[in-house]
Amino acid sequence: MTVPMEYRQATRDFENFLTAVRDRAGLATSNQAFTMVDGVLRTFRRRLEPADAIAFAQILPACLRALFIRDWDLHEPRKTFGTREEMTREVKALRPDHNFSTDSAIADVASVLRETVGVALLDQALAGLPEEAKRFWLD
Repeated sequence: MTVPMEYRQATRDFENFLTAVRDRAGLATSNQAFTMVDGVLRTFRRRLEPADAIAFAQILPACLRALFIRDWDLHEPRKTFGTREEMTREVKALRPDHNFSTDSAIADVASVLRETVGVALLDQALAGLPEEAKRFWLD
């Protein structure tokens, strides 16, 4: 079997994703976008059971999938979905000295994710998850 294009072009696809997030959020660099994306993914993951998180990760492009599970502490207590403002504060708390996440961080990443994977695939991945998980990815 040949190497699937998803893996062959993973870095390029990831850079394109970060650039799109950077532009959507009005950030200055893709490094700033990286921290924001990382914070959004961690914030979402902390609210899912591991099996649900792995199922969701299956729709993510290769590098986003790797970032989604990076540094995952399976023993960390699950958090509940709170208000958008509360969860945005959590996004901003990741590496706070180097975090330029916007107040619209979750919506910005959600919008680019929908464009990247497609609405139908994202909806399919969220279908079995709680309503709060579905609302997380709405902008």
